[in-house]
Amino acid sequence: MSELRPKIVKLAKMVGGIAGAMNKIDENTPEYYSLDCVVTDDMADIAMIIGLRKPRTFEYVAKRSGKSKKETKALLEQLTYTGVAKVWKDKEDKKDRYFVNIFAPGMLEMMVNNREQLNEHPEIGKAFEEYTRLRLAPMAAKFPQGMAMMRVIPVEEAIKDIPGTKPWERLSYYLDKYDTFTVSDCSCRQSRRVLDEGCGHLEKDICIQMGEGAEYYIRTGRGRQISREEAKEIIQFAENNGLMHEMPHTDGLGESAAICNCCGCSCFSLRLATLFNTPDSIRSNFTAKVKKENCVACGQCVENCPVNALKLGQKLCSKTPVSVKAEPTARDHIWRESDWNVDYRENRMDVTEEGTSPCKTACPAHISVQGYIKLAASGRYHEALELIKKENPFPAVCGRICPHGCESECTRGDIDEPVSIDEIKKFIADKELDGSIRYIPPMRYNLGNKIAVVGSGPAGLSCAYYLAIDGYQVTVFEKEEKLGGMLTLGIPSFRLEKDVLNAEINVLREMGVTFKTGVEVGKDVTLKGLREEGFEAFYLAIGAQGGRSLGIEGEEAEGVIAGVDFLRDVNLGRKAELSGNVIVIGGGNVAIDVARTGTRQGAAAVDLYCLESPSEMPALPDEIAEAEEDSVTFHNGWGPKRILTENGRVTGVEFKRCISVFDADHRFAPKYDDNDTIIVESDTVLLSIGQSIQWGGLLSESKVELGRGGIAKADSLTLQTSEPDVFVGGDCFTGPKFAIHAIAAGKEGAISIHRYVQPGQSLVFGRDKREYHAFDKNNVAVGVQDFDTTPRQNPGHSPEKKGSFLDDRMTFTEEQLKKETERCLGCGAVEIDSYMCIGCGMCTTKCKFDAIHLERTYNTVPNTYEKLPVKIATNAIVRTGKIAATTLKEGVRRS
Repeated sequence: MSELRPKIVKLAKMVGGIAGAMNKIDENTPEYYSLDCVVTDDMADIAMIIGLRKPRTFEYVAKRSGKSKKETKALLEQLTYTGVAKVWKDKEDKKDRYFVNIFAPGMLEMMVNNREQLNEHPEIGKAFEEYTRLRLAPMAAKFPQGMAMMRVIPVEEAIKDIPGTKPWERLSYYLDKYDTFTVSDCSCRQSRRVLDEGCGHLEKDICIQMGEGAEYYIRTGRGRQISREEAKEIIQFAENNGLMHEMPHTDGLGESAAICNCCGCSCFSLRLATLFNTPDSIRSNFTAKVKKENCVACGQCVENCPVNALKLGQKLCSKTPVSVKAEPTARDHIWRESDWNVDYRENRMDVTEEGTSPCKTACPAHISVQGYIKLAASGRYHEALELIKKENPFPAVCGRICPHGCESECTRGDIDEPVSIDEIKKFIADKELDGSIRYIPPMRYNLGNKIAVVGSGPAGLSCAYYLAIDGYQVTVFEKEEKLGGMLTLGIPSFRLEKDVLNAEINVLREMGVTFKTGVEVGKDVTLKGLREEGFEAFYLAIGAQGGRSLGIEGEEAEGVIAGVDFLRDVNLGRKAELSGNVIVIGGGNVAIDVARTGTRQGAAAVDLYCLESPSEMPALPDEIAEAEEDSVTFHNGWGPKRILTENGRVTGVEFKRCISVFDADHRFAPKYDDNDTIIVESDTVLLSIGQSIQWGGLLSESKVELGRGGIAKADSLTLQTSEPDVFVGGDCFTGPKFAIHAIAAGKEGAISIHRYVQPGQSLVFGRDKREYHAFDKNNVAVGVQDFDTTPRQNPGHSPEKKGSFLDDRMTFTEEQLKKETERCLGCGAVEIDSYMCIGCGMCTTKCKFDAIHLERTYNTVPNTYEKLPVKIATNAIVRTGKIAATTLKEGVRRS
């Protein structure tokens, strides 16, 4: 243990201000070890001469230093370089002023913003995190409302028409007041980075300095000088990307050196709200209010609230009111560590305890169904498309093939029939296909790292889409000559015409994604070789494109074909003609596609045999109905016993009666009556009993582990495998599921890869786990007057396309769309925790429905740092009285 340096201890005490006077300083305290690594004793002497928060001239310091002017000047330059002191030129006498600020906000930010110094001494970043946590902890509940050293400044658009708003509450006041501006990297996020605790919000060029602060940043190379217009553009970028505004308020009313653009998951000031649960200290004078009648529970405000004050709840009345337990607050309770939210970076919640609309909950991608329906209802199709593509880049595809679990759970379905959600989405997406509207997401960053996506199915394409938004150089490798994976190879054209898929893939091309077809990774190229080419991360999304075998006699006979192989050959234009009687074995959606394709490929008759009863079949009811229209005959409750052959070719199948498919726990465990059998003659047998994953040589020399069924093992949230730069998603990770599941996994993969390739970012901190749950529909009270009684609309069918490989399903007419959108009950709405709301106004920038606004609810005025102790003392007296009253009312002191 090294001996403490007295001069550094003395300096640490001084710059610690209020906290410094109360705390013991040793080698482990952040104010000590951050100064110890860069400040000499002579520098400390000069800093002490300057004093705390007193602008001093060179002449003043030199006179008292006892050193030569040259030596004093050199020491002052070292202090300004390290960030212990800042310097600016006085406007009146044109002399430099040197200023030693409090540790935070002030000195630590300047020390961190010396990039070269931070790289050499990452302990400075550690000190910034530790100091602002340890020193604020005992003070967090004691600050008066809005009077901590940093304070929220609302989005200006949100307060422009609110009576009583003061000039100093507007960003434009500061932009007009100062002439000099710089932009620098965020000091909080830099500190998080050196601790490997970043949240994915990047630090580069995001915080603005003004006036004397900007002059100092220019002189020491900490920031890049920008114009007033550039400062406005940065502020707009921040608001577009969910970053709220804060300012230090230590120099008096209407004075500030910086505009910080903060995220709730990394900002050290915002921890007063997020960690300590004491939002009063940093809040603005405004609070968000929701107009429930306008709210459509799109969730955009919820996802962008920096302090998780907003959650999705329900709008419909409850038969039995849901009781919500009132949480204690720091305003009138003794505040202990047990009252903090220590896991705030990992436990974000999007939904209230009572739940929200079942459509958004049921969707694997949690698309804002209610939101885009309401936008479509008012003809705002472009905005509806934009809202959909926040979670699903392929709405035209999904409008045709999605299993629409959202409809199965739709509250309207408990009254008459569910809203035709998929058809509404298809209508909106088809507006883009016909050129009426167009939405290509703007690029957020231009990061340029090379990322490889292996597989061009829905998971891979979705991952590429979201990575492209951040400006990554994404290359998608596809071993087939056609893009789309199972969307192309496993779904027949009469369900998904390839022009539709290609049109949505072309959007990715416009976004800069590169596609390489006919390239099998693991054979033509390897992961190792791609690493050598500069690829920094990999997303493996190869799907489950192989068939499964039955393991019965005769399975190897000619004429026994895996259903997925049959569909692949048809979709690739290979010879796949059938003749005579065809048996399809399987009861899922793929089996239905195989059977319907068989009717179009020359089969005289197609019979489908499956274990399940009609009510147990995994295939969707509407797909079964369409197959019946195509003359597919269904035979339920039969399992194959053996395949009959003659001269090596299939002649039929012997089936045995299946008496039950699942056990008591609903696990697949079929039981048969071996004495009840039938023999069915057949010329071709198409097996569609499941799919397998074909890794080939992709994982050779890789640490990626495989589990049961050949699926890749990976973290369920981050999708990272045991090979750190390899992530997986879609069917090769989950087993066969629907396209929408893969699309959701693609977005999560992109989030993880972004965090992985950017230095110092955690894969979990600040990540929204998107854990949704629906309200209890049995407790919803809906009267006849609460909904439009229009019956569910159904799209027409084109008789010319019937029975061909063209999709005969038509898109809604405008009239049908209007009628169907009116059927939505609007189940969900946002709920606000007014205590937690800090009045930043970020929510108002995300709402397209005029449903959330700021209201002026407080009237506090920030003051100088020097007057803060008096304010804290006064507040302590008031708060003590409130605590006493609450304790008496509750009848018992909380343990």
